Amino acid sequence: MKRPLYAGVAALALMTNAALADGHLPIAPGEGGLNWASLEAFGAANNLEGEELTFFGPWLAGEAQSFKDMMAYFGEVTGAKWSYVGSDSLEQQIVIDSEAGSPPNLVAFPQPGLAANMASRGFLKSLGSDTADWVTENYAAGSSWVDLGTYADASGNKDFLGFFFNVNVKSLVWYIPENFEDAGYDVPTTMEELKALTDQIVADGETPWCIGLGSGGATGWPATDWVEDLMLRTQPPEVYDQWVTNDMPFNDPRVVAAIEEFGAFARVEENVAGGTGAVATTDFRDSPKGMFSTPPQCYMHRQASFIPAYFPEGTELGADADFFYFPAYESKDLGKPVLGGGTIISITDDSKAARAFMEFLKTPFAHEIMMTQEGFLTPHKGANPETYFSDTQRGLGDILLNATTFRFDGSDLMPGGVGAGTFWTGMVDYAGGKPAQQVADEIQDSWDALK
Repeated sequence: MKRPLYAGVAALALMTNAALADGHLPIAPGEGGLNWASLEAFGAANNLEGEELTFFGPWLAGEAQSFKDMMAYFGEVTGAKWSYVGSDSLEQQIVIDSEAGSPPNLVAFPQPGLAANMASRGFLKSLGSDTADWVTENYAAGSSWVDLGTYADASGNKDFLGFFFNVNVKSLVWYIPENFEDAGYDVPTTMEELKALTDQIVADGETPWCIGLGSGGATGWPATDWVEDLMLRTQPPEVYDQWVTNDMPFNDPRVVAAIEEFGAFARVEENVAGGTGAVATTDFRDSPKGMFSTPPQCYMHRQASFIPAYFPEGTELGADADFFYFPAYESKDLGKPVLGGGTIISITDDSKAARAFMEFLKTPFAHEIMMTQEGFLTPHKGANPETYFSDTQRGLGDILLNATTFRFDGSDLMPGGVGAGTFWTGMVDYAGGKPAQQVADEIQDSWDALK
């Protein structure tokens, strides 16, 4: 092995390796239930003395420190010197650096659209079929991650160019366990059961859902997430892919049907706190608060994993509030699709150290050391779920591991004028009563105007 890990906290305190300049080793070797053997084996196979690695990413503050801590282990076992720079202007700066011929070795893209654009200009290096095969075999819903990381290069040839590392989950329904227990409701496991529960709550004289689309200039985006989730639950993933690229028109009957599926929840007066008139005007940050009132104004709220930031102060996840997977239709046999997002790591300046780091990302350890930090999720089937920061993170990770399909937020993949424009406003119009077909026609018209 190139560089043995030190055994014990006292020895750790004496480390002077230059690779630790921007990070530290937060967990002593052999502790924490991590797969230290995979780190040891990686170090034994990779002597990077004299090599340097530069990394550019979107993570700042605490997120940046967590990533630096992970890179510190990489440097410690290989002897490589490394640096990480984070920026909230990554989207602009990486294009400037690449055009100038001075990109970093590695970049973490916050969304596939930018990575695809960089690939089309020849700025990304192939990760190879072996890495694509590894992802297929070792990530839950592995082929989904290969699809999402495959882009056309400057010659128009598709290649695997992006390795997903850290993802988030949007296919969630939040609820208050005590409210469910008091009312005698069970957590639904199929879409049929979720619809039946919605009807039962109404029949009991209560309101099942809190839904709010308000978000200032971005009002409407929460409804696009609903439609994307419902597209994945009513159509195969290849149809979803055709939709987000407009290979299938936005006003296709299958898309109109998914919008109307959203309407079955949001456009029924008794289903929504405040009635349907409140859907578009309620701020998404305020919307979940109805679950916490006494008596509850609603029983469920569909939103991504970030929403607890807007729960009442002191809310204990897993006790005061919890979540379940936004379920699939049992009758449609489309598996368990998950909607979400994530960061994609690509090589922009090839080197021995860059290639070694991509191999490092295959180790269970690289994922587990991040799992001990708040906010990290992985579909790596070989990583120990017991290393997750909290039970909540572990539950979200379990949803990922059980996913049969993963797809990125569709509106983020569409042209800005559509995905962050007419799709948003169209869903507000639909919530206000405009027919789904008319909304879809108008969104398609806006897409046609861009061509």
